[in-house]
Amino acid sequence: MVAASNEHPFASIYPLVKECSLSGDKQSIGVDLKGRTPPPFIAVEGPIGVGKTTLAKRLAASFGYPTLLENAEQNPFLEKFYRSPKQSALATQLFFLFHRSEKIQDLRQADIFAPVRVADFLIDKDPLFARINLEPDEFQLYERVYQQMTIDAPKPDLVIYLQASTDVLLERIEQRGVSFEQGISRDYLERLNEVYSEFFLYYDGAPLLIVNASEIDLANSDRDYSHLVDYLLDIRSGRHYFNPTFFG
Repeated sequence: MVAASNEHPFASIYPLVKECSLSGDKQSIGVDLKGRTPPPFIAVEGPIGVGKTTLAKRLAASFGYPTLLENAEQNPFLEKFYRSPKQSALATQLFFLFHRSEKIQDLRQADIFAPVRVADFLIDKDPLFARINLEPDEFQLYERVYQQMTIDAPKPDLVIYLQASTDVLLERIEQRGVSFEQGISRDYLERLNEVYSEFFLYYDGAPLLIVNASEIDLANSDRDYSHLVDYLLDIRSGRHYFNPTFFG
């Protein structure tokens, strides 16, 4: 895992606008924009359990944006994959690829009605998971399918990469209590952290904010969340790092 002070993130994925919600619930807190305009399209990325969807919903509620959520639980092969990865990996990966591609195309058609949004994924990460989940011959097939598909994904105005240690990911997965996720191994999460860190080390597809999420609670701490929002509102280009030690 790349040190919290110099790392880099992934791209994104975007569901149907008509499936989105404004998430105006208890996750929303008052945010003083101080005359600043939030990035129109924000994509949140990171490994399983790091808090992508929670942060995406909070940002959407604060900015009045629709959410574009990956909804991984809709994949009918995902539970089988966690029980028996080798037997279900290809079906799981292809379902995600087709599902995300369809959502992106539908979003393109509806984009005129939803110029702003917060997503909890990037389409660019699809090959990342395929690379670590599939056997070599399966990955060759996946690559052939991927290359034949035309995925014209909108470019985010800001990508937020949430980074956390493997221990923190395991703890948060246990806390959220999704039954079929409880069997995810430490080794698998370590591999995910490695490939995410490598990907974001070279990522330059959009302005990037790398967040050390191990020591902060963006789900429950209004203080942590407010500091993050205040920080990201000033980002217009380049690579940036958010670490809780900035604020003592």
